[in-house]
Amino acid sequence: MKPGLAFSFGYDDGSLHALTSARTEAEVLLRDVYSLPEIDLDDFSVLFVSMHSDQRFLASRAPQIEEYLAGGGVVVANGHYAYPYLPRMAGFHTIDNYRLSDITVLRVAEHPIWHGIDPHDLTFRRGVSGFYGRVWHDAPADAQIIHALGKPDLPLDFIYPVRRGRVLFHGGNDLWSFGGDDKQLAPRIMQWVAEGRDVQ
Repeated sequence: MKPGLAFSFGYDDGSLHALTSARTEAEVLLRDVYSLPEIDLDDFSVLFVSMHSDQRFLASRAPQIEEYLAGGGVVVANGHYAYPYLPRMAGFHTIDNYRLSDITVLRVAEHPIWHGIDPHDLTFRRGVSGFYGRVWHDAPADAQIIHALGKPDLPLDFIYPVRRGRVLFHGGNDLWSFGGDDKQLAPRIMQWVAEGRDVQ
């Protein structure tokens, strides 16, 4: 399996270290996001885009990213989508004056990446809610919604096709920083990529 590629963003972040050091079927390499124009993305099985990445710069590389997806690549993107670097994505929606019930993570569909992980453990971290996500996005019409925020029609995690490729979008803090020692999400994501799963 080809390695994964994670984009760094100018400073050391523990979540990226957790991703690149995770025990996965294929290694995950770290490259500066601003070197993207010189990178042949076909050398990588999956691109990991942190919530801290420069979306304005990524938007300038949108044709390169779309070409990678069209050829069968996978992009795992995190954060509040503000600049158009992914095909068919729209911006994020905040929840005004939210209460706990508004930011409770709801499982809409089962998926192997999150198998065995209770949504309650995504909603709360050390007793505090909101780390996993507190905004929602309009998912493309053909997306499979995995998790929603507060209500089933407010997507938080979803997967959608782009020709031969797929986008896994998470509208919050980096996915690979969740799951705990025994249920880390990074190896599960790499396994999902390796198995070439359909959107479902």
